[in-house]
Amino acid sequence: MEGVRPGGGPPAGGPGSGSGSASGSFPSLFPPGLHGIYGECRRLYPDQPNPLQVTAILKYWLGGPDPLDYVSMYRNLGNPALNVPEHWHYVSFGLSDLYGDNRVHEFTGTDGPSGFGFELTFRLKRETGESAPPTWPAELMQGLARYVFQSENTFCSGDHVSWHSPLDNSESRIQHMLLTEDPQMQPVQTPFGVVTFLQIVGVCTEELHAAQQWNGQGILELLRTVPVAGGPWLITDMRRGETIFEIDPHLQQERVDKGIETDGSNLSGVSAKCAWDDLSRPPEDDEDSRSICIGTQPRRLSGKDTEQIRETLRRGLEINSKPVLPPINAQRQNGLNHDRAPSRKDSLESESSAAIIPHELIRTRQLESVHLKFNQESGALIPLCLRGRLLHGRHFTYKSITGDTAITFVSTGVEGAFATEEHPYAAHGPWLQILLTEEFVERMLEDLEDLNSPEEFKLPKEYSWPEKKLKVSILPDAVFDNPLH
Repeated sequence: MEGVRPGGGPPAGGPGSGSGSASGSFPSLFPPGLHGIYGECRRLYPDQPNPLQVTAILKYWLGGPDPLDYVSMYRNLGNPALNVPEHWHYVSFGLSDLYGDNRVHEFTGTDGPSGFGFELTFRLKRETGESAPPTWPAELMQGLARYVFQSENTFCSGDHVSWHSPLDNSESRIQHMLLTEDPQMQPVQTPFGVVTFLQIVGVCTEELHAAQQWNGQGILELLRTVPVAGGPWLITDMRRGETIFEIDPHLQQERVDKGIETDGSNLSGVSAKCAWDDLSRPPEDDEDSRSICIGTQPRRLSGKDTEQIRETLRRGLEINSKPVLPPINAQRQNGLNHDRAPSRKDSLESESSAAIIPHELIRTRQLESVHLKFNQESGALIPLCLRGRLLHGRHFTYKSITGDTAITFVSTGVEGAFATEEHPYAAHGPWLQILLTEEFVERMLEDLEDLNSPEEFKLPKEYSWPEKKLKVSILPDAVFDNPLH
């Protein structure tokens, strides 16, 4: 549970509140990490030293459910010259290391990221006559923070979040989120590392799908050009009733469709409800089977396996210099190098040769026949995987949200893959790689065309290519939620 009280970050009399003994004693009174973020807020809002604040009643480090200690809420007057409307500005405290004493985040030094390396912000258009900020954005931010803490996945600018529900629990069409750099808040150097500020941007379902098919940064740029859909500061208006494609139909064809054709998709992986079976071996062969069908216990990914999958996604994110999704592993840092020139062929390689060829790879098995299983939402992304990734010489990874299973599709020529044209199905523990030739990808796209029309879809649905010894099933969520039934 949370409470709302006045007091931005630290209580009144915090940093920047004046000179004298109180100011001089501040460092010993308030945590330095919190001090640093609060100082950046005071730079932007010197006239609001004590904004309204949502605070976790029972702190996360004391066993409470909410990872964010505070969410401060400021009134921003906007910028009429730039057509930026007045809005409420929300800032989180807790994804970064506020305390430096290992109560929440492990202290790793001053040079790297502080905690997860970022805090969340959100800009909500102020309604006429609204005298106080709504508090629902604070709970939204807590929900995203819980995801980060539980999954240990971090966010980067251009990432998207499929929420599938109006952000304010109304009837709004704004049901998903993109993330971008906050247009006003600058990175902060604290004694516990660097903190950047990622702003949540509410979007419609059609805009989310466009971001998935193309890239998040491209859609963010389009939103910036449409004042009612965000404008230059990407302010969320929950009353917006039209998508950017309904406001300007030319955006879809002239910008998005052309971008998909030219660039492909930079969505290199998703967390998903997925599974795979090795049909090459009998189901009772528990000792060596990689099957994760009912009744079997999948082997856990080793640390080196996880590192290589992390690099798989990292390389995919870099290929267009525009990241979309967080990787599987917790250890991705916000300071990635996104300056590598794009090339048609992607790579699964790590920059460290030790990470490329872990000793466990000697146990990699070539499989004769495999059965892939996805829920409907994950299955709907298969055409994106094939058209937007593999036909552009890249790879795409599904990572199970219910276990250690991972499925990576690779195209011919992707470096570092352990699946080859001679042995297109290969498994390393619970990580399956599938190599698909361009010719087979084109055929699959034809056979999977009905995945683009989910409203006409009836589950379960099965696709089979016997000569390739490949089967794909689209199954109800319940199969993955209740594997014993």
